[in-house]
Amino acid sequence: MRHTNGANRFFVDTRVHLYSVDAAVPQKQNAARLWLDLLWKHSAGRLSWQVLNEFYVNAVRKMGTPPRQVRTAVETFALWKPVNTTPGLAQRAWQWTDQAQLSYRDALILAAAEYTGCACLLSEDFSAGRRYGAVTVVNPFRESVAAFGLAHLPR
Repeated sequence: MRHTNGANRFFVDTRVHLYSVDAAVPQKQNAARLWLDLLWKHSAGRLSWQVLNEFYVNAVRKMGTPPRQVRTAVETFALWKPVNTTPGLAQRAWQWTDQAQLSYRDALILAAAEYTGCACLLSEDFSAGRRYGAVTVVNPFRESVAAFGLAHLPR
């Protein structure tokens, strides 16, 4: 597996994970699965426990996904070593709420993306193309993985 540097790390927001298990919107499910699959293969995905907690609650309560299936997904994505919300991360999120008028939830996502050294934040909830410091928002349902140099690796 290829080593990645910060320039090609992608922080994955909650909705990408949710669409990966949501068959109601097949195009978004396929795109989410493709992104997640290639992030695994390139060791380029990052996330936070906030994202995994939101994923669990929404997948089980709102989408009706069986809890066992969601727990397995959370345990699998825990291999990405999710970021915890620490006092320092919260303080950085407060700065983003003041500076960019983000909700605290979104500001925590952005602060975690910065903390993990990600160049891109995969999100449908932020404005695509907007830069927050060194992090650029990418809508994974409008952008091709190939545009970011992610391709299937030889086996």
